[in-house]
Amino acid sequence: MLVNSAVVTGKTAETGKRRTPEEVEQIRAVLRSRFEQLDTEYESALAENQQLRLVEIGDAAGDDQADSGSKTAERDAATSLLRTLLDRRAQAELALQRLTDGSYGYCEGCANPIPVARLEVFPSATTCVTCKANRERRAG
Repeated sequence: MLVNSAVVTGKTAETGKRRTPEEVEQIRAVLRSRFEQLDTEYESALAENQQLRLVEIGDAAGDDQADSGSKTAERDAATSLLRTLLDRRAQAELALQRLTDGSYGYCEGCANPIPVARLEVFPSATTCVTCKANRERRAG
């Protein structure tokens, strides 16, 4: 998906060679596409959420507890989706910034290269699997 060697800006994990400008641009294109896709999804979800609220305001008369509960559940789900999309969009934006400053592809925790397989699945990853697991263990 991104490239066939380690996806880092400075040196590749496998060879120690510098990443070519073409490889950096390939990575940037993937990240930019991901950001734009998330931005489009966010804008669409925001418009749907606003429409839901307008309908809810105009259609609240005569609601019983079940109707009110259903509307609350829909509103909560829509708000959760918006938060998730905003978070993912921010992660993609951070990945683009890290690519620009040369830290993309390296773990924020241990500074080791993040495995290619992880970056192919989750291009916005900022930690290796070990550091991510340690953070989750401490948080939970």
